Amino acid sequence: MSTKADSKSAKNWFARASAFKVEYLFSQKRQPGPPRTIYVNENVPEQYFGHKGKPKPEFVYTSNQVITSKYTVITFIPRNLLEQFRRIANLFFLAISILQFFHKFSTISIGVVILPLIIILGITAIKDGYEDVKRHESDKRINHSTVKVLAGGEWKNTNIMKGKSKTFVRGLTRPLRRKPLDKPPLGGAHDNGDSDAEIDDSLNEKRNGVRPHWQRILWEDLKVGDFVKIMDNEPIPADIMLCATSEDDDVAFVETKNLDGETNLKSRHGVAALAHLRDAISCSTSDNSFQINCDRPDVDMYRLQANVVANGESSPVDLSVTLLRGTVLRNTRWAIGVVMFTGLDTKIVMNSGGTPSKRSKVERQMNPQVTFLTRFILSIANLLILAAMATACAIADSLLEVKYFPMDAPWLYGEGAGDDNPRVNGLITWVFSLLTFQTIVPISLYVSIEFVRTCQAAFIYFDGDIYYEKTGQATICRSWNLSDDLGQIEYIFSDKTGTLTQNSMVFRQCSVGGRAYRGDEDMEDEEISTEDLASKTKPRSSSVIDIAPVEVNVDLWAAQQSSGFNVAHGQPQLASQDPIKAAKKVEETRVRFRDASLTQDIEDSVSADPDSDNASHSRLLNGFFTVLALCHTVVTSVDTVTGDIQYKSQSPDEAALVQAAADVGFVFCGRDKETLSIRTPSSAPDVEKYELLNILEFTSARKRMSVVLRKLGGDDGRLFMLTKGADNIIFQRLKDNQQELKDATEVHLNEFANSGLRTLTLAYKVISESEYFDWNKRYHEASLSLDDREEKVEAVCSDLEQDLRLLGATAIEDRLQDGVPEAIADLKRAGIRIWVATGDKLETAIAIGRSTNLIAPESNIIIIRGGTEGRTVFQQMMFAIDKFFPDNSGDLPLPSTSSHDPNIPLQRIQTGTSIVGAGNGERPGGFVLVVDGAALLDAFEEEESKNMLLRLATMCEGVICCRVSPLQKALVVRLVKDGLGVMTLAIGDGANDVSMIQAADVGVGISGEEGLQAVNSSDYAIGQASMSLLHALILDLTFLLQFRFLKKLILVHGHWSYARNGTMILNFFYKNAVPVGVLWWFQIYDGWSGNYSLDYIYILFWNSIWTIAPVIGIGLFDRILDSHILMAVPELYHFGRRGTWFGMKSFFVYLLDGVYQSLVVFFIILYAYHPSPTARSDGYGVYLQEFSTTMAVAAVMIANIYTGFSATAWNAWVFFAVFIGIVVVWLFTIIYSVLTPGYSVTNLYGSYYILFTSAYFWLCIPITFFLSLAPRFIARAWKFGYTPDDLDTMRYLSKYEPNHDFTHDVHISHLKGLRRPASAASQRASSRLQLNESVPSLSQSRRASRMSVDLRAASRTDLATGMVSRDHGFDFAQEEGGVAMRRMQSNLSERRASRQQMNTPRPSSKGKETLSHMFSLRRGLRKKKSTKQPTE
Repeated sequence: MSTKADSKSAKNWFARASAFKVEYLFSQKRQPGPPRTIYVNENVPEQYFGHKGKPKPEFVYTSNQVITSKYTVITFIPRNLLEQFRRIANLFFLAISILQFFHKFSTISIGVVILPLIIILGITAIKDGYEDVKRHESDKRINHSTVKVLAGGEWKNTNIMKGKSKTFVRGLTRPLRRKPLDKPPLGGAHDNGDSDAEIDDSLNEKRNGVRPHWQRILWEDLKVGDFVKIMDNEPIPADIMLCATSEDDDVAFVETKNLDGETNLKSRHGVAALAHLRDAISCSTSDNSFQINCDRPDVDMYRLQANVVANGESSPVDLSVTLLRGTVLRNTRWAIGVVMFTGLDTKIVMNSGGTPSKRSKVERQMNPQVTFLTRFILSIANLLILAAMATACAIADSLLEVKYFPMDAPWLYGEGAGDDNPRVNGLITWVFSLLTFQTIVPISLYVSIEFVRTCQAAFIYFDGDIYYEKTGQATICRSWNLSDDLGQIEYIFSDKTGTLTQNSMVFRQCSVGGRAYRGDEDMEDEEISTEDLASKTKPRSSSVIDIAPVEVNVDLWAAQQSSGFNVAHGQPQLASQDPIKAAKKVEETRVRFRDASLTQDIEDSVSADPDSDNASHSRLLNGFFTVLALCHTVVTSVDTVTGDIQYKSQSPDEAALVQAAADVGFVFCGRDKETLSIRTPSSAPDVEKYELLNILEFTSARKRMSVVLRKLGGDDGRLFMLTKGADNIIFQRLKDNQQELKDATEVHLNEFANSGLRTLTLAYKVISESEYFDWNKRYHEASLSLDDREEKVEAVCSDLEQDLRLLGATAIEDRLQDGVPEAIADLKRAGIRIWVATGDKLETAIAIGRSTNLIAPESNIIIIRGGTEGRTVFQQMMFAIDKFFPDNSGDLPLPSTSSHDPNIPLQRIQTGTSIVGAGNGERPGGFVLVVDGAALLDAFEEEESKNMLLRLATMCEGVICCRVSPLQKALVVRLVKDGLGVMTLAIGDGANDVSMIQAADVGVGISGEEGLQAVNSSDYAIGQASMSLLHALILDLTFLLQFRFLKKLILVHGHWSYARNGTMILNFFYKNAVPVGVLWWFQIYDGWSGNYSLDYIYILFWNSIWTIAPVIGIGLFDRILDSHILMAVPELYHFGRRGTWFGMKSFFVYLLDGVYQSLVVFFIILYAYHPSPTARSDGYGVYLQEFSTTMAVAAVMIANIYTGFSATAWNAWVFFAVFIGIVVVWLFTIIYSVLTPGYSVTNLYGSYYILFTSAYFWLCIPITFFLSLAPRFIARAWKFGYTPDDLDTMRYLSKYEPNHDFTHDVHISHLKGLRRPASAASQRASSRLQLNESVPSLSQSRRASRMSVDLRAASRTDLATGMVSRDHGFDFAQEEGGVAMRRMQSNLSERRASRQQMNTPRPSSKGKETLSHMFSLRRGLRKKKSTKQPTE
């Protein structure tokens, strides 16, 4: 029992030692700060201070300074030394150097002994310091951003803050005195809103000599309790409680994609009790004092608990009144708030970890701090061999001395002293042997690796293929020691927003009345060049909005009355003063939808005869685009720079839809309270007006949005309901006579979905006045209900949303980065598993999965959701494995009885048209797992659930995690990294990706719209920004987000670096085994004394001169294959994933080669010289240095040529590196042996004559050379000729067919190593041609005139409900229950309440309920008197 306990204790100790990290000593995990009370315009209580007047620690808040760097001036030397001495070789050579400080063990001068170690430590420290300086510079760009804070007057912030940290760069370049950013105003003219010091118009007095004003300060100087004024399009510097804004009802809109990945805007509102704090003077007066009581900082991104006490009344504070750090203020001229949490206490920073000290996998394999036994043995193999050799010499020497000392052996004279006797000398010999054989542990290996990796980082930087020419930015390596890890990646974790996509929605196609409009072939984005910048940002004199194909004159009535434009403030401040922001406004509407056939059909509809055959389709066209122009929550404003109407929306989908309607002539002109106005081709130049009666808002459960409108200005004033939503939801609610149109639309929906487009289905309904009166009454009562309000409102809404008439469907592209689908397809071919982790909702994540080829058209989607009634997450995963992977479910635990819920059986259920036939799980595309954040939260609670999740995920070809927090992203990475022990890479561009990037083995940051936080924390930065104002403008317009660069970074640079470094390290161990072997065999003939057989000068310069060039040449210039082949055949990457270039087997093969060659060198030369009494013409005996110098020269030649054999590309640089050491050793031997004792006493004086005139010398060199290299040469020839691998085959093709087309060679897939394992669904081997055909580019698939659609392909199984359906690509993003929507619903509710006083409905008009009563055709037709009503 005790033995088991001791074993368990030892394992726990080893696990703790293995998990130890150096950063734990310098950056202990910080606990969240305490609950706090923030005092505004009043002093903090006396109990905040101790008896000595010092603030108590729990009441001191952290500064707003955020540091991602590792070192400071104080910690740089100790932390860097600790990191470097994690390398066991450095520790070994430190011990060896200390030993030689003792005179008895000294070989050369002390300075020379310690110099190599100092040089290695110094070079590495300089490299690490340079990397960290770059991190500090990036931190400075963030911390030195500016924000407006309240200053002057009576204002004083009494809350206590910690001081800022003195960073590495700040400590070195600390200025004596910082110049103020601006001067406080003492009076005078009103300052500009964008200036550093802003004075409100209402301020006409001075307070304490300085007027209250808004003054710009650095982010890092921001304090808890400060009033801040955020301007439009400015990022939020801390977690801020919102007081007041420039908009109605103090509403502000924020962009949260940096936090949750969602591109739709979120609405926030100010605290009602503080709404009067709208200028500097009201904020600064002591009459407006209040307190904010906050709970302790929390990592939960979706929860905040606080309250504000003002004038004795308490108001709640939650996320709806909070602006979080990392978000950006949008569509709001200004917002005023109070800082609650700063720096490390903000939610986004708490979800990020400290900068880790990463080491490459190869380096970890060379050290003992890993778990696996094989790697442990490999890491200390050289030391074990060295210790064994020294111990053998010590024992043998001691035994020999004990044996021969009693015989009075002459060489043991005087060794009878107490400190010099045969038994003590065994220990002395052991130490001497360590010094003799120390070369087997190559200290020069580490400095060589650092040099090679630095050069490899430079190769990446100067690679023109991953250089973004539009902005002049290169890919930058921020961590130089991880280049070879890029060649061993097995899992990639990617963010979606900004990494795979461009954060831009573009209307691409639509289906109207069963007819598809796919856009013109030449429809391209209108890029804004630098030369056009000035003209684009100059105001235009006319108020004309150019919208193809109809040019419409716009009066500004509706736009000026819109909530997005405030007439009282005149021109918007943004457009008139900031050309960058103005240019961004131009960019927002630069993509226009054009389709020649649609243009013709709309023109025909304007002049169509109501009795013609084309009249029905004309009405559908008018209805379709009128629904797009009216069914939304978009607001408008007028850009005074361009004169255009701008659409501002919380949802980018809605903005794209409204813009598309405007592109074809259906222009939404704005809203005046509840009145909507549009201009259509048939009404121009007049404006049609509609009264908004109800908004049935979009939710993830409803999957639809409807508006109820009354057309104004007509004779009948009919009521209409316009609806847009998911196809299966809309199809269930259609009238019975819609089957033909529904079938045609469904075919188009399949085409759109297979092209990776986001779809939305449109419908409408005409409502009679009496029906609406009764329904509105029930809706009003349901909205006032205190019990089950949401359920009752949904039931009433569902009653109205029946018997709809189908209009068509839209297809929107969430624009991808250039080359993303192709890059993902090739990375999948390389055998790399790609997981997407995003904060977006489930539908958006699936749509992006399709457009990026992560989800193929024939893939089966398995959905695991948490937070739902019915099956638990564990049960869902268990059933998924049991049903879809029965071959792997043998050891699954039996399900509990509660899992057999009869209400949600795992079977296909009838859901309108979404039913699929038998065969789910047998689709040829395999499986893709989609899991949401709630499910991950449940799965990570227990170890069993984590293991089940990992097991299910590894069976699927891809995984998409949606609705995940930044911390959950990191947990997913660690689950795979630690659970499978594989190499992981994470790529992202925002602050929400920092923790994921830091958790992965390799982190890649993309500098884009979401800021530089991801870049600051990454190991590789793609498109890092460091540019002038003009370049920053271009950056914003072109979206510097190049995911496609990852393909070459991994497949070429990663593969090259790993192959080069692995081969270089193995050759280092090999070439050091050769001289050590020669020294070891000499001990047999030297009484195991530990003496040198070779002159010490050859040992001293072995690793620094004689043999260093070839291994460095391989590390820099060797190529396993040319880059174009590695790019064309990604399957070759499996050699890197399998660890081909460095491992246990390779290590011992190279080591045995070295041992064999040392045998050949030593014994052939020894017995060539010694059987003969003399090798010289003068008759003198053979001298030790005579044959040992022959051994040294032969060993150098063999080691260098052998290293050259390891190279696969003998270019000029490799040739030079291989032979330079051979030339130098020959020249050195000649010159060194010529030196007379008058210059320097050497053991080789005169050897040049003895050696070069000896036949033994000239005979031994070629014999040992060829015998040593023969086995490796024969083995390589046999392998290449009879058992070639895929690399050999590719090299043969590239050599003898240099123009061979590897990209389209269908025979490539038949190579043994390139055959992909069969998927669990199909169990087939896909040929390369089939793969290429299944991965068309997005543009090609978008342009296809008609695709053959398999109606049984691509099933979608929701295990939370048991629903199996076809996926038609539905996706729509809109804030649910947001502040802006509640404001609109509140205004409509007041109108409804006033209408309830009416006892009778308006009389219903006669006639059929058709589109002709709603959507006008041409004006001339409206004037005609027709005795015949239009038909449906």
